[in-house]
Amino acid sequence: MKTKPLFIVMSAPSGCGKSTLIDMLLQEYHDLVYSISCTTRAPRGEEEDGLDYHFKTKERFEELIAQDAFIEYAKVHDNYYGTLRAPIEEVLSEGNSMILDIDVQGAAKVRERVRALPNTDPLKIGYVDIFVNPPSMEELRARLERRGTDSREVIERRLANAEGEMARAGEYMFQVTNDDLGMCYKRLCDLIDALSGRM
Repeated sequence: MKTKPLFIVMSAPSGCGKSTLIDMLLQEYHDLVYSISCTTRAPRGEEEDGLDYHFKTKERFEELIAQDAFIEYAKVHDNYYGTLRAPIEEVLSEGNSMILDIDVQGAAKVRERVRALPNTDPLKIGYVDIFVNPPSMEELRARLERRGTDSREVIERRLANAEGEMARAGEYMFQVTNDDLGMCYKRLCDLIDALSGRM
């Protein structure tokens, strides 16, 4: 069955289960490819080049910026992070879909770039952005506390960030609420099936 290749951008506040949802989608949709970001920061722990990130030198990253190779990039705490455009175009040209896990600021940059593309560009034709909401701020706090990985200060900062991100959820084409993982996942699948013409 021929389906329309999608360029999916997904954002959510920390603790909303976005990584879990993306992992579930990748296991179910074999034509869905996860976008690996580039960064100039050093690998941490067991991170591997080409699997977790494409690790680049600052010089190489700046060359790529000069070549307009990124669909979006940002400098965070002295390190660059960015998404190359070529791998997305390659995946879509093969008839597959690409999913990008990105924050609200990055998504806004991608949206801006896509809007400026001609209507015939595959990135524009397949573009869809989805925001995952928590059921409530109380539930988000409970989830972050249950994870047991962050200090109180970090949790408070994440919650403050979440409020700012949720205030921009209306910029997205679609929103889903992760009140129940199975139901939220089904809503995402229904959305992807409808948009790609699988229905």
